[in-house]
Amino acid sequence: MTTQLSPTDEAAPRQQTPRGFHRIVAASMAGTVAEWYEFFLYGMAAALVFGDVFFKSTGNPLDGVIAALLTYAIGFVARPIGGILFGHYGDKFGRKKLLQVSLLMIGVSTFLIGTIPSFDQIGYAAPAILVLLRFAQGIAIGGEWGGAVLLVAEQSPDNRRGFWSSFPQVGAPLGNVLATVVLLVLSFALPEEAFLSWGWRLAFFFSAFIVLIGWFIRTKVEDSPIFREISHEQPQAENTWKAIKRVFRARPREVLTAMGARVIENILYYMVVTFSLTYLSVHLKVDTSTILTLMLLSHIVHAGMILLFGWMSDKVGRRPVYLVGAMLATGYCFVAFPLMDSGSNALILCAITIGLIIHAIMYAPQPAMMAEMFPTHMRYIGVSLGAQVTAIFAGSLAPVISTMLLRAYGSWVPIAVYVAIAGLISIVAVLFMRETKGSSLTVLDDEHRARFGTSL
Repeated sequence: MTTQLSPTDEAAPRQQTPRGFHRIVAASMAGTVAEWYEFFLYGMAAALVFGDVFFKSTGNPLDGVIAALLTYAIGFVARPIGGILFGHYGDKFGRKKLLQVSLLMIGVSTFLIGTIPSFDQIGYAAPAILVLLRFAQGIAIGGEWGGAVLLVAEQSPDNRRGFWSSFPQVGAPLGNVLATVVLLVLSFALPEEAFLSWGWRLAFFFSAFIVLIGWFIRTKVEDSPIFREISHEQPQAENTWKAIKRVFRARPREVLTAMGARVIENILYYMVVTFSLTYLSVHLKVDTSTILTLMLLSHIVHAGMILLFGWMSDKVGRRPVYLVGAMLATGYCFVAFPLMDSGSNALILCAITIGLIIHAIMYAPQPAMMAEMFPTHMRYIGVSLGAQVTAIFAGSLAPVISTMLLRAYGSWVPIAVYVAIAGLISIVAVLFMRETKGSSLTVLDDEHRARFGTSL
């Protein structure tokens, strides 16, 4: 059963975009492009380079890839920590301040990754340093997402929140496009030996330039009026653990359904953008430049699809759009792997692109859907809990589990079954969601006060 949150006479739905709104959207996107560039750059480098550079050789190339992907997973373990910390203090002191901190944090850690000596030079200190910097990256990106989408969602017109809130989501494919282009240029311009030994480091050094641009743009915007109006209601002395308990007491259904819905979306994305690199390069022996070119083309399509499905969620609702995506994702691998196994670049491109289109169906409505679940004074930490905790056991482990299944069975069938089970979890979660399309955030705040007073 679904319930529609209806505006009241005292707080009619906001239909017009506020003055300077497009600058707010640009500021949110600039930061997300920069942060996702660096996060995805690590993922691609982990699949293509890090296994050889930072880990001891065992004679089986998949062993190095598995070790590198485990350090990749560290970032996902850190993401909920970052989401909770940044969400708690972002609800206290504002979205803008915490977003600037997260951007600088990921920029510094990414730049430093490019300076780590190889395993041959410093031994096990190399992967140890890599893990620490990856953890810092994860904390920063975990804090980034909630603040970036709320910067837009809280100032969007109620009847177009799905569309406008999908713009920060486009930062993910654009960041990935940028990371792919940089690695592609380096792989074309340098001999393979030079690319593997030092060329890949240039892509990490380039992050400093991107971060400075994003940070400068973000200095030009302010927090939303709805946040400034209620900022005095946030308990300033409350610690993070109490803030978490407060969200679960007030909105348990919303937190749990958000977590559940994210399972297949998160797994599907990292299957497509990370594990497919391993599958194509190690298992099918497709060359690096070809893989990166196919990824580049697919992510351009992905960016456009996110905006389309964000718009669609304003027309037909968050739940039906998301549910279609979860259902398609459940069977995706049974189609994708045979296409990849064909060896045809055109069919491999179809497999990757179809996966990213299915992902866009779920990814686009998320910011509006989650923003409409929580009142303003707990919204940052609420959406961060809903979005980031799932990453620990979903996206973080998906490439590792899939690589281990491939190593053990030499077949994609167990991988497809694993992804299908994840899809069923998300389908059930979405069926328990409330529909919130077109709802007023002001009304949501009023309803929360009427039910809980100021105690929650």
